[in-house]
Amino acid sequence: MSDRNLRSDLRPPSPRGWVWWLPLAAVLVDVAAELIVRGREPVSFMLIAVPPLAAATRGPRGTALSTLVCLGLQMWMAARRPGHFDEQHHVAVYIATTLIGIAAVALARQRERTRQHLIRANSVAEAMQRTLLRPVPRRLGPVRAAGFYEAGEGGTLVGGDLYDVCETPFGIRAIIGDVRGKGLDAVQTVAAVLGSFRVSAHEWQSLSALAGRLELSIARNSPAGDDGDPELFVTALVLEFPPGRGEVRIVDRGHPAPLAVGPQGARRLVTAPGLPLGLGALAPDGEGTTVHRLEPAEVLVLHTDGVSEARDADGVFYPVLERLGERFCGEPAPDPETVVSFVRADAERWSAQSAQSDDDDRAVLALSLEAVASRRRGTGADAREPRRRV
Repeated sequence: MSDRNLRSDLRPPSPRGWVWWLPLAAVLVDVAAELIVRGREPVSFMLIAVPPLAAATRGPRGTALSTLVCLGLQMWMAARRPGHFDEQHHVAVYIATTLIGIAAVALARQRERTRQHLIRANSVAEAMQRTLLRPVPRRLGPVRAAGFYEAGEGGTLVGGDLYDVCETPFGIRAIIGDVRGKGLDAVQTVAAVLGSFRVSAHEWQSLSALAGRLELSIARNSPAGDDGDPELFVTALVLEFPPGRGEVRIVDRGHPAPLAVGPQGARRLVTAPGLPLGLGALAPDGEGTTVHRLEPAEVLVLHTDGVSEARDADGVFYPVLERLGERFCGEPAPDPETVVSFVRADAERWSAQSAQSDDDDRAVLALSLEAVASRRRGTGADAREPRRRV
């Protein structure tokens, strides 16, 4: 972020809030009181509070200016009463206002430095999110895509959910996952899995072998030792749209099953669940690849449990399948953007009145496959993998 952009971010927000107007309001009230009492009572001491109020909303220059204005008004008010300008009590007020003004300028300078630091930290976090969770491209080859991500912990941009879509020599491949746990360990694991996926998806023909490489990346790059999580794992779906086949291949590593949504309603795709990534050593035989035909009008919806486990006021989980079926059954073929927007808004409305705090990350990825002229049958990239065709 350039210094020019940083300085523009430090300017007071517009329209200004009521706190910004407090110093001016205090000055106007004090001047009005002085005019009402006509110098019969000393009211200038109230101006001592103006510099600290200015320091809360203005920079050092604005705070120093408010201090000088208050000193001038105090002297003017004291001069309206004969013999009071250099009277010791008024001199003490001048000195107190000056000292408080100096302290207020220092506080304003520190507040501005802290604000600059927060802006830079936020820009770094934003860049990290864009690097880890890149914007979903609207189209990759025959696949249209859309997605959204929302960190559960307030004030954070990156959490423990992940997704990505890329075009490879073996077709369009996608991943969605959910890291067990939160905090820096979860973010580090997200970086390890996505980094491995973006490289290995272009190199490994077998979808099961690709999942194995992701497993290896967790073992090599996830936090270890006393500070690491000994039970860290990632639930994930790894998908592939082979070119010209009109189908999707799925490796399920313990993640919520994908949903297919279209004019006929919504259906849950049957998968062959395996152990989550990070626990694969407990099942050395690996997992199978499930193959599903997709209609041209269907949208494949992938989500993390932050969506399906959102609760309403009665503690009922958000029924993703039923809500999608009610919304899109009988409608024209939906597009991924519409489906993602609906799930995001509907899940938020569902959990808006929940008494339980909802601090889980939410991620949704929607993919649709264009119609192909011919759907070739025969051997494919995963022909030698154990699989089930549905």
